[in-house]
Amino acid sequence: MSFLKYTFLGILLICFESTIFAQQKTKNISPIGVFDSGTGGLTVLEAMLTLDAYNNKTGQPGADGKPDFQSEYFQYLADQANMPYGNYAGEKKTKLLQEHVIKNMDFLLKNKFDQQASQAEAKKEGVKMLVLACNTATAYALNEVKEFSKKQTNSVPVVGVINAGVKAALAYQSSHEKGTIGVFATAGTVASDGYPKTILAMARQLNMPAPSIVSQGGYGLADAIDRDYSFFAENANTYRSDYKGPSMKSNTYPIDTSLLNIYNFNKLNNKLLCEFDDTGKCLDIQLNDPENYVRYHLVSLLEKMKKEKYAVPMNTLILGCTHYPFMRDTIRNVLNELYHLKQNGNYLYRSVLAEHVELIDPSVETAKEAYVELRKMQLFNESPKMKNNFFITVPNKSLTEVKLQSDGWFTYEYKYGRVENQNKKYVNFVPFDQNNISSATYERIKVALPNVYQQIILSKQ
Repeated sequence: MSFLKYTFLGILLICFESTIFAQQKTKNISPIGVFDSGTGGLTVLEAMLTLDAYNNKTGQPGADGKPDFQSEYFQYLADQANMPYGNYAGEKKTKLLQEHVIKNMDFLLKNKFDQQASQAEAKKEGVKMLVLACNTATAYALNEVKEFSKKQTNSVPVVGVINAGVKAALAYQSSHEKGTIGVFATAGTVASDGYPKTILAMARQLNMPAPSIVSQGGYGLADAIDRDYSFFAENANTYRSDYKGPSMKSNTYPIDTSLLNIYNFNKLNNKLLCEFDDTGKCLDIQLNDPENYVRYHLVSLLEKMKKEKYAVPMNTLILGCTHYPFMRDTIRNVLNELYHLKQNGNYLYRSVLAEHVELIDPSVETAKEAYVELRKMQLFNESPKMKNNFFITVPNKSLTEVKLQSDGWFTYEYKYGRVENQNKKYVNFVPFDQNNISSATYERIKVALPNVYQQIILSKQ
C-alpha cells in the first residue's frame, strides 16, 4: 500500500512539474510587448532589434557580434487615438491617462484583439514582458502597470524608460566636466517631475553631487511629429482657428516677438502660418512643422536658463520623449546655431550652453534594461521565433457620443474632456496600415528606423 501511495505521489509530482515546464515554455515563446502613445516608441524597438551589448551565451556585458534579442519577436502598440499623452496633466486628466495605459496593457497581455468593431475578435499572442516606451506613461503609470501585472494570472515583468535615460545622463556627467542636465520632454512628463526626482535619487545612490537640472516641456512637438491635427496640419496654407500650439496670443506658450530673429523659424512651404490684417501685417503666428517646434522650445529653454542665472552651461540633454530622437539632427543643428549666435558682438547663449551637448536617447538603455530583466526571469525564447506584429488604436466610431475632426481622429475637446471609470470602449485595436499611419510617417520610419520599417513590411505579408 505504501509503495502504491508513493508511486501515485511520484506520478502527481511528475505531472505537476511537466505542467509547470510546459507553462514556462509557452511563456518563453511569447512576444515582448512594447508600448507608446504613438510611433515614437518605435525608437526603443529599433534599439532592441539592433542591440549587441551582451554575450548571448553568458549574459555578461560585451558585444558578441549577434543581436541580443535575435531569438525574440515583438508586439508593438501605439495608442494613437488617445495621444498625445503629454497634454493630460495640463488638462487635469491624469486618472484618465492611467486608465488608457492600463487598458492598453490589458490588450497586450490578452490573446485577442478587435480587428473592427463589427467583426469577431481575432487571436493574437499575449506578451511575456511589458516595455513602457513612453516617458509620460512611465512617469504617471509605471507603478499602476506593475500592480496590474501582479494581479494577472500570467504576471509579467515591466520595464520603464525614465531610469534608463537618467543612468546614461549621469554616466556622461561622471566622465566629463560638470554641466547642467537638460530634460527635454512632453509637458506632461515635465509636470510629473519624474526626471529631476530620478536624477537626484540616482545621483545620491552613486555618491555624486546633486547635478544642476533644467527642464523644458516640448508642448506640441510630439503631436507635430505624429501629425496631430491640433498642432500640425500638413495641407494647411492659412491661419487656423482650431490650432492648439504656441502662438503670439497664447498665455501658456507665447511666441515672443522680440525673439523672432533668434527663433529663426523656417517659413518655407507653410511651415509658419500668419494671421494677417487688412494691411498685410502679421497679427499672430502658428507653428506648422516639427522643426519650428524644436526652435521655439530650445530658445525658450536657454532663455529660461539666462533668466534664472544658471551657474554651469548645459552639456547634456535627455530626449525625454521617444518621439524626439526623430528630430535628433534638427536638435543638434539648432543647438549649434544657438551656440554661435551673436547679438551686438556678444555670444548670446554661451554662458548657459556648452559647445558640445550630449544628446541622451534613453532607447538603448531601455533595451539593455529589458535584456537584463529577461535574462534574470529566464524568459528567453529558444524556439523558432514568430512574426512581429504592430497595432494601433483608432476611434470607435460606433460609440454614439464620439466627436471627430475632419481627419477622422478625436477632437481635442473630446479627447481630453472625457472622464475616467465610464466603462466605455473609446477605441478599437487594429494593425498598422496606410489608413491609420500617414505616408509621411512611414517615410520617416523608413529613413530613421530601417530595421523597424522592414519588420512592419514583413508583418503584412
